[in-house]
Amino acid sequence: MIRPIFIVFLLFFSSFAFSQNKWNIRFYNETVNRNIIIFADNDEEMPMSAKFDFKLSNMTSSLPSNQIVVIPAKAKKFEIAKITVIKQNAANSFSYTNTFNFGNALQKDYDKDYIYDLPFEKGKTQLIYQGYNGKFSHQNANALDFNLKTGEKIFAAREGKVVAVVENNTQSCANISCAKFNNKIVVMHPDGTFADYVHLKLNGAEVKIGDEVKKGQFIGYSGNTGFSNGPHLHFAVFLNRIDGKRDYLPTKFKTSESDSLLLEGGKSYTKNY
Repeated sequence: MIRPIFIVFLLFFSSFAFSQNKWNIRFYNETVNRNIIIFADNDEEMPMSAKFDFKLSNMTSSLPSNQIVVIPAKAKKFEIAKITVIKQNAANSFSYTNTFNFGNALQKDYDKDYIYDLPFEKGKTQLIYQGYNGKFSHQNANALDFNLKTGEKIFAAREGKVVAVVENNTQSCANISCAKFNNKIVVMHPDGTFADYVHLKLNGAEVKIGDEVKKGQFIGYSGNTGFSNGPHLHFAVFLNRIDGKRDYLPTKFKTSESDSLLLEGGKSYTKNY
C-alpha cells in the first residue's frame, strides 16, 4: 500500500508598520482534518488589519496573497485563512510573511460633518502656529499645532475609546528622528477614525487604554516631547493604512466665532463653552 506523503514546512514572519507601539496581536496555526488553519488573537481595544503573502507548494489558501483582512477588537481565534492540500499523495509546503497595523485599513467612509470641540480650556484663546500642510512637519497632512504651554490641560475634542497611551518620554528635538519619543494619547472615534494628541509632558496622560472618554473630558497635559521644536499640542484625525501611511482628515471645530469652522495656521481661536 502506498501511503500519502504529507510534509508541511512552516516559515512565518510578521512585521508591524512604522509604530513605536508593540501591538498585542498574535498569529498562529493549527492542523484540522489535514488542513492548516491560520488564526489571530487580537487583544487590542481596536480592530487590527493584516496583509499576508503566501508561498505555497501543492497547497492553496482561502485568503489570496496581499489581500487585507481586518481582525475585530478583542477577537479570539479569528480565522484568517485555511491552507488546503491539492494532491493528497504528494509533498507540500507553505510559508508566509505578513504586515499588520492598527485600525481598519480598508475603511473609506467616516462622519465628514462631525463638529469637534477645541482641545483646550474654556475661556482661553490659542494660536494655531502650524496648520494644514505646514512647512515644519505637516507636509501633506491635515494636522494642527495649538500653542499650549507645558502643563496646560488637554480636553477630548470628540468622544471615543482610548486605544494607545505613551507618557514615559522626556526627550525632544526638531528632527523626525525624535518622533519615537512622542508622548501621546490616541482615541478611536465611533466612526472608526482616530485622533492623535501628541507631545504630552512626562506622565502627562490622565486616561488609560480602554477608557471611554466623553467629548470635552480632561485627558492630559501638554508638553514638548518627541519631534517638537517647542511646547505645543499636535492634534490630527486620521484613518490608518496597512503600509504605515495615514489619511489625515479635515476637521471642523466649534469656536466662539462659529459653530463649524476649519481652523487655519497663524490664527487664534477662543473657546467659550
